[in-house]
Amino acid sequence: MQHSEQLIEPDIGEAELSLAELAVSCAVHPDWLIQHVQEGLLEPLNPEQSQWRFSYRNRIRVQRILVLERDFDAVPELAALVADMQEEIAELKRRLYRAGIE
Repeated sequence: MQHSEQLIEPDIGEAELSLAELAVSCAVHPDWLIQHVQEGLLEPLNPEQSQWRFSYRNRIRVQRILVLERDFDAVPELAALVADMQEEIAELKRRLYRAGIE
C-alpha cells in the first residue's frame, strides 16, 4: 500500500449502540459480547447499568477481535491486546494527519 493510500479511521464521535444492536451489526451472539465485557475486553459506556450502551468505536473493536479470534485462533485476551495496539496506531495516525504530517 502506498503512503497516500494508508487507511485512517475517521473520527466517528460517540454514536451509541445497545447490546442487541451491537450484536446484530457485528453478527455475533449477545452472549459473546457479555462474556467479553465480563472479562474486561470490551467496555460499555455505562458498565454499572443493567442495559449497556456501546460506542461506535466498540463496534470496530469487536470486529477486530472477531477476526483475530477466528482467523488466527487467538485467545480473547491476545485478540484484545492486538486490538488495543491497532487502536493506538489508528489514533497516532489521526494525530499526524491533523498536524499535517503524513
